[in-house]
Amino acid sequence: MSAGLHQTVLLTEAVQALVTQPDGIYVDGTFGRGGHARAVLARLSAQGRLIAFDRDPEAVAAAHAITDPRFSIVHASFADMGVELAALGVRQVHGVLLDLGVSSPQIDTAARGFSFRFDAPLDMRMDPTRGETAADFLARADERELTWVIKNHGEERFARQIVRALVARRESGSPVRTTGELAALVARVVKTREPGQDPATRTFQGLRIHVNAELEALEQGLSAALSLLVPGGRLVVISFHSLEDRIVKAFIVRESRAAYDRRVPFAPPRALRLRALGRVRPGADELRANARARSAVLRVAERTEAA
Repeated sequence: MSAGLHQTVLLTEAVQALVTQPDGIYVDGTFGRGGHARAVLARLSAQGRLIAFDRDPEAVAAAHAITDPRFSIVHASFADMGVELAALGVRQVHGVLLDLGVSSPQIDTAARGFSFRFDAPLDMRMDPTRGETAADFLARADERELTWVIKNHGEERFARQIVRALVARRESGSPVRTTGELAALVARVVKTREPGQDPATRTFQGLRIHVNAELEALEQGLSAALSLLVPGGRLVVISFHSLEDRIVKAFIVRESRAAYDRRVPFAPPRALRLRALGRVRPGADELRANARARSAVLRVAERTEAA
């Protein structure tokens, strides 16, 4: 794939699952470069509306190329969609799509600091206008916090050894500041890895998830989506690693069950609020055309009639 290009994963499956009412209002929580957004617009009627979110200013700038009056873009995280939509006068929507993770343009732009393929400042922020960079986090976090992030968010079994090397380098007066420095340090520490995987892959994943508070944003976004969906409205989520997918699956399972309040044993249960509609993986043709699709999981749920 050429630098800066982005192949939208599970495009047809996601949009078909999402758009059930062409006259409805839909949310694309992760505009990226607009692959899903353009496909959604193609399925909407003249009365339909699509509101997209992205916290990356470059994605927001790309969205301005869409001049369709049914489309609007908001520079914000999908975690804040409830507040942002309320400010637009939108209280309910017919579908919410979340395509999680990092986009190809973010990875392929060296200056963004997401990739170990380039030597660049270790930034990793999806919105580079706010928040702490990965380099700043490595420079100030203590050994316990660093280990927790790399072990839990990166699913890295060599987290302790990596962190000891990071702290030793920092204490020597030369903290890690670039992607190349981090990748080289991890490669020296991690001697074994799955075939075809760079030793730094999991460390980079853990730092990126932490810097962008991705899992917290996902939980907030799922709750916001549920509160916004009309009965029959669809929640469609594409995840790319097990941490994300576990959160999505657990949320759908939890909201698909009637809940009893143990404090009031004779009260009727809270009615289920979602109905799980299925799980989809990319087909063989998509996997051959797009290596990024190999870990993708799409989950679909529908808002029930119950309030």
